[in-house]
Amino acid sequence: MSEGAGVKMGESTMGTQLRWGVLGCGVIANQMASALAEEGRTLAGVANRSHDKAVAFAARYGIPKVYDEIDDLFADPDIDAVYITTPHNTHITYLRRALAAGKHVMCEKSITLNSAELEEAKALAAEHHVVLMDACTILHMPLYKELVSRAARGDFGRVNLIQENFGSYKDYDMSNRFFNPLLAGGAMLDIGVYSISLARLFLASQPGEVVSLKNLAPTDVDESSGIVMRNAEGQLVVLSLTLHSKQPKRAVISCDKAYIEIMEYPRADRATIVWTETGRRDEIHVGETDRALNYVLADLEEAVAGMPQQVNNLDVSTDVMSLMTRLRSDWGVVYPEEA
Repeated sequence: MSEGAGVKMGESTMGTQLRWGVLGCGVIANQMASALAEEGRTLAGVANRSHDKAVAFAARYGIPKVYDEIDDLFADPDIDAVYITTPHNTHITYLRRALAAGKHVMCEKSITLNSAELEEAKALAAEHHVVLMDACTILHMPLYKELVSRAARGDFGRVNLIQENFGSYKDYDMSNRFFNPLLAGGAMLDIGVYSISLARLFLASQPGEVVSLKNLAPTDVDESSGIVMRNAEGQLVVLSLTLHSKQPKRAVISCDKAYIEIMEYPRADRATIVWTETGRRDEIHVGETDRALNYVLADLEEAVAGMPQQVNNLDVSTDVMSLMTRLRSDWGVVYPEEA
């Protein structure tokens, strides 16, 4: 059986049309520019540490403004919202400046390095009456909004166990961003954020018990880990993360009435529900993987517009960051900015 819901391809996903600027010119920035182009819109401005790259990026996407200095982007009165797409360890620096300048901000995952930085950013957003959002795609894909809604209604019964794998095979080059502590490398902030975010969406409360084992790369960032968590309701989470050993991106949410299997879960648009009593398999399709960045941008625009169906995801992000910070502390993984 197949089910469909949510936004279809070709439908506009955007709410209030904000004037967007982007900081950075990498993969996510390119996807963002393409997402706006699909909606018949253009980025209003771009800034980057390398000005030449910003000029080339602007030419590619027809962006009218290239800023000489990053702070010029934050100071521009013609910019309403900024998408920060730079490396993890630079986020808090740019969050401070963008939020203090009164800009709404979508910040790429991991939104900050640790809980203290996130609390600082949240306080700045509140002080300046702007919206701050975490761009982790798990929090924006229509599939998860649908499944979380159904779980809350009791369609699947009690959630008992969540099991997730995420394994990449990155070249064993200690200078690249995946293993370099100067770029906040390691599996937790790069891929673990997806796994923990997904789990937290379906849990009744934040896990209080957390145990783990880890292997460190030669640079002393986390290369692989096995993590088990349990909350007060007795719901279990079992995670397996690897940066140098391939695994499927597979999540299984085991409930009383069914289990839900999701493949390629960071930007998933499909899930399989297998019902306990009958063994029937229902395939559901909600949203489109290729429109992940459209959903990310739309959620911030809807939050700024005060649309009642759009709830800011920072409560989930706060819990996720707390768990990631705790785990890295347990492992002794400390970045130069935290020393």
